[in-house]
Amino acid sequence: MIQKIKSLWNSLVFKIILSVGAILLIVITAWAFFNIHHHKKMIMDDIVRNCDQLSRAIRLGTHYAMMFNAREDINQIITNIGKLEGLEHIRIYDKTGQIKFSNIPSEVGVTTGIKAEACDICHRVDPPLSSLPLENRKRIFVTENHKRAIGMISPILNEQGCATSDCHAHPQDKTVLGALDLVISLEETDKKLAVYEKWLMIPAIFVFLVTSTIVFWVLLKLFIQPIQRLMDGTQKIARGEYNALNGFQQSYEIGRLADTISKMGSEIGNQQMELNRQKDEYKNLFELVPCIISVQDRDYRLINYNQEFSRLFDPKPGDFCYSAYKGRTEKCRFCPVEKTFQDGQSHYSEETGINKDGTTSHWIVKTAPMKNNRGEIIGAMEINLDISHTRQLESRLKELEKKYYAIFNNIPNPVFVLDYESLEILDCNGSVTTVYGFTKEEVLSRSFLAFFMEEERDDYKTEIKTRIEMSRVRHLGKKGEVHFVNMRISPFDFSEQKVLLVTTSDVTKRLEAESQLIQAGKMATLGEMATGVAHELNQPLSVIKTASSFFMKKIRKKEPIQDDILLTMAEEIDAHVDRAANIINHLRQFGRKSDIALEPVQVNAVLRNAYDMFSRQLQLREIVTTWELAEDLPLVMAEQGRLEQVFINLIINARDAIEEKWNSGAAEPGEEKKILLRTFCRNSKVMIEVHDNGTGMPKDVMDKIFEPFFTTKKVGHGTGIGLSISYNIIKDFQGDIRVVSGKDKGTTFTITFPEKDAI
Repeated sequence: MIQKIKSLWNSLVFKIILSVGAILLIVITAWAFFNIHHHKKMIMDDIVRNCDQLSRAIRLGTHYAMMFNAREDINQIITNIGKLEGLEHIRIYDKTGQIKFSNIPSEVGVTTGIKAEACDICHRVDPPLSSLPLENRKRIFVTENHKRAIGMISPILNEQGCATSDCHAHPQDKTVLGALDLVISLEETDKKLAVYEKWLMIPAIFVFLVTSTIVFWVLLKLFIQPIQRLMDGTQKIARGEYNALNGFQQSYEIGRLADTISKMGSEIGNQQMELNRQKDEYKNLFELVPCIISVQDRDYRLINYNQEFSRLFDPKPGDFCYSAYKGRTEKCRFCPVEKTFQDGQSHYSEETGINKDGTTSHWIVKTAPMKNNRGEIIGAMEINLDISHTRQLESRLKELEKKYYAIFNNIPNPVFVLDYESLEILDCNGSVTTVYGFTKEEVLSRSFLAFFMEEERDDYKTEIKTRIEMSRVRHLGKKGEVHFVNMRISPFDFSEQKVLLVTTSDVTKRLEAESQLIQAGKMATLGEMATGVAHELNQPLSVIKTASSFFMKKIRKKEPIQDDILLTMAEEIDAHVDRAANIINHLRQFGRKSDIALEPVQVNAVLRNAYDMFSRQLQLREIVTTWELAEDLPLVMAEQGRLEQVFINLIINARDAIEEKWNSGAAEPGEEKKILLRTFCRNSKVMIEVHDNGTGMPKDVMDKIFEPFFTTKKVGHGTGIGLSISYNIIKDFQGDIRVVSGKDKGTTFTITFPEKDAI
């Protein structure tokens, strides 16, 4: 009960009701008090005025009798007036304080003290006052029967008539002759005032009760009940019912407060959900994280640990950490947990311990302090990351590093590691010394461009960064000798640095062997062309022979030769001499050993030169050649002699395929022997097609034609360079060659070169 009273006393509702009730009671009480006070004042003011008027009436009524000193008349007047209800006394005092007249006969002749209550009003000062305001002439006192009465004293002034009267003349210098004292009982007035106060308090109490009831009802409906609902809702929110105030129907401040609390509850709910999520997340992290986690006190005993720790070491709460997972009987010499307790900071170390299965493990250890609300360190968390596998990998990596470094150094081709930006040589293998003659120390930190010809370095500086393969590049050895190398370039990251891995293969000897083989092929081609060349030279020689015979015949006969005939014969001799010289020059250039350096070449011109070598043979064999050469064909980077030999090889292969088809009887009746030579440009590529309608090739043969030493011809036939060397030559020129063929459907070789400006 006492607890309920205390709870009620401390409740906001009780305090609001008590405060409102007290204020209302004070207001109504003050209103009643001032109302009664005002009413009393008005009644007393009326009584005072009435007393004053009655005093004047008595003075006026007795004035005439006093003028003639008619005492009986005065007594009669006073006696008659004294019979009025509520009138207690009517006294007339002379200036000495003697009662001259009274409605009570026994009082007549009685002399009162000049300081008596009625006389003291004027005689409190000397000389006595002759005039007082109405308010000062009244007095209220309690009679002998304990009733209140009001007295009104009025001075009787010395008038002109009194001073000159013969009956009792008074000196003119006397202002006041006496006083009229009128006493009226206030008993009835007090009764009426008591009744008025009673009836005034009843409405006041009624108003208080009604107002209190209304205020209580208003407070109950607008404040107490909503506040109670808010309190219940907040308690539910505190218990986890975060939507308890949803649907709270109020539109004023409490409604907005409820909305705010509801939003606060929703926000708390969301934060609690997030907190729970984080709690679960961190709990899962603590329990399921693959690291080994333990919490230790200052004595290095285990307070808590995660599943991974338990799985590996099978500890018990209270075990010493060094005993649980390190198999020690005493604290480690260098203990990061100890340092954390000393300075409150995180510490790091590497540890080694024994698992419960007896295997050795290595860990990276990181500690962190755990503090209470006062900032005191109450524990230390130790997180161990198992790096046993990493240590094994490091050991394995060192072995592999030794192995692959040995491989790197023993690769027969030179290998360079270059800085991507500066092309500085960061590393190289031992084959650099074998090929170039430089020691490893001599090439490290120097620019890779130093291996190139000085006039070519600027061109290759950009190409090295943008291409993955480069063929027949000229490099300089230590003694200044030229090496032709093929380069393969691979960008990659090395020790957090972008580098280029460049592998070079010395193809100088291969190119020399190919050059010798090409030269032998040229000689074979020249031998095969001997009949055609002899026929080509026989014609101009015949013309020269005929002209010389004509001249000798005319000279022997001493016959003159006409000038126009002599000029014509001389022009024919000159033209056929030039023709023979061109044939001989072409044969001499074709038979000369080709240079290895690349130069801009016009494919159409090279193709025509190659055809001219066999044009007579093709005509004699009735093979029709169709030309479809694109005009303004872009230049390509190649070597004219070697490229011409490739075209000659393809034309001879086309000729032989056609002859084989017609000799075998596979040709259709009336079918014409045809070779198509076509050039065109497409997508910045220069393309050359050599098509024939010969025997063609089956797929198994077509898949092998570019392999070394593979041929379908009989011994002694062909140029001798083969399609494999032609394939390598085209690749050296950054080109490509493809073949499309079918049995008895002819063959098409397509050669593709990049434009000179696109390289």
